[in-house]
Amino acid sequence: MEVTLQEHRGVLFYTCPTLSELGFANGFSTRVGGVSPAPWDSLNLGAGRGDDPERVSENIRRFCTAVGADSTQLVKNKQVHGDTIRPVTKQDVLTFPGEAGTVPADGLCTQETGLALMVFSADCIPILLCDPKQRVCCAVHAGWRGTALGIAGKAAQQLQTLFGCHPQDLLAVIGPGISTCCFEVHQDVPDGIWEHFGSDALPFIHPIPNTEKYHVDLKGINQLSLRQAGLTETQIAVCPACTSCDEEHFWSHRRQGTQRGSQAAVIQTLPL
Repeated sequence: MEVTLQEHRGVLFYTCPTLSELGFANGFSTRVGGVSPAPWDSLNLGAGRGDDPERVSENIRRFCTAVGADSTQLVKNKQVHGDTIRPVTKQDVLTFPGEAGTVPADGLCTQETGLALMVFSADCIPILLCDPKQRVCCAVHAGWRGTALGIAGKAAQQLQTLFGCHPQDLLAVIGPGISTCCFEVHQDVPDGIWEHFGSDALPFIHPIPNTEKYHVDLKGINQLSLRQAGLTETQIAVCPACTSCDEEHFWSHRRQGTQRGSQAAVIQTLPL
């Protein structure tokens, strides 16, 4: 599988064509193609950042249309920077796409066809999962804390527990996020990762010479977490884009702080 950059009516986004072909609308947004002014210019999908909710709603409509999802069936999470993954139903659908998420979790999963699951990021790692046989899907926000707790693998395990999925049937896509080149951290981050993954995490943690800091590969650790849950490398696609490096296409919390918009990832099981 691969992740490709695509454009639809000015909206620039990343998607996994394999998931699309199997009946899962999916996409990872950039900041390109929306209606918001600075500092949210232009495709801001994050509510509660000071942008006009009507503009956020229009941006979400444009993004969902571009990836083939239905913005009127949206379920958003309210991120808690942990490893909680919650099943959601039609009762969780928002009445207005521009409002903030209401489900307190860093992951959403469903077996209901037609629900569009959306999570948000601006350096953290968005991950989309699906099972084409059981017709279930999941959207995950993996910050460094969630990554250290193994949220990606826990999402795969949750799909098995709740919906009877098998590891060999799952597909996962790791979207744009801060990459090793830009994720420079102190000792607490490696310590948190080592606590969960032990020596398996060593290839993804790189001491910076002559400092007490490290470069950490969050995408690699999330990929490791998925492999530990039973997925093979051929079942996992990874987007190489770095949100911190690429100012033209992404907002970055590390680069910009709070004066910015937010990217989002969405997945929706479509009727066959």
